[in-house]
Amino acid sequence: MVLNKNVIWSPAAKADIENISKYIMQEWGKKVLSRFLLKVDRIINQIVINPKQYSEINTKLKIRKCVITKQNTIFYRFQNGKIEIVRIYDTRQDPNKLSILFKN
Repeated sequence: MVLNKNVIWSPAAKADIENISKYIMQEWGKKVLSRFLLKVDRIINQIVINPKQYSEINTKLKIRKCVITKQNTIFYRFQNGKIEIVRIYDTRQDPNKLSILFKN
């Protein structure tokens, strides 16, 4: 995970990355997990550089969406100079679990 003071991970996002990491490690091993985590770090660094580069999917809550892989998406918001990672969602899950992110 990125250890940038301008990046805040919600408890749900922390749990998401832990669960996804465990799954990748179990199914594909350390090498694939390392590549995935490196990709997450790179994307978060890009978000830090330009937080508005990804689409806003909820204008009221100011939540933006960035696809990491076809199976995983980061949902984040930018406010008060901080990036908050709200969720890292496994797209194979029930989309109703993320309904709060899409309500306006």
